[in-house]
Amino acid sequence: MRHRKQGKVLDRKVGPRRALLKNLAASLVLYEKVETTEAKAKAVRPYVERLVTVAKKPTLANRRLLLKRLPTEGSVKKLLEVLGPRYLERSGGYTRITKLTSRLGDRAAVA
Repeated sequence: MRHRKQGKVLDRKVGPRRALLKNLAASLVLYEKVETTEAKAKAVRPYVERLVTVAKKPTLANRRLLLKRLPTEGSVKKLLEVLGPRYLERSGGYTRITKLTSRLGDRAAVA
């Protein structure tokens, strides 16, 4: 039973799942738009929301925290210089999931 469990498993073990979330979050930060399955989009949304909230205060400690959570320096730089100041007045809800058509290969729901 999965009573009171947080997060999605995404049919992966812990290491590959963490790597998937980190890389998907970095791509979302860099390109500001990413096309993936609906389940992955729902799983990465809270991860990115927390990162943007941290990036609103550009301190050295927050930079180091973001470097720990994201794989590339470029995504951290964009968070601190572009996205943090952009969402300074907003208190949450930085991301939006838009549902698209199904993928042709396996009919997976894409967002």
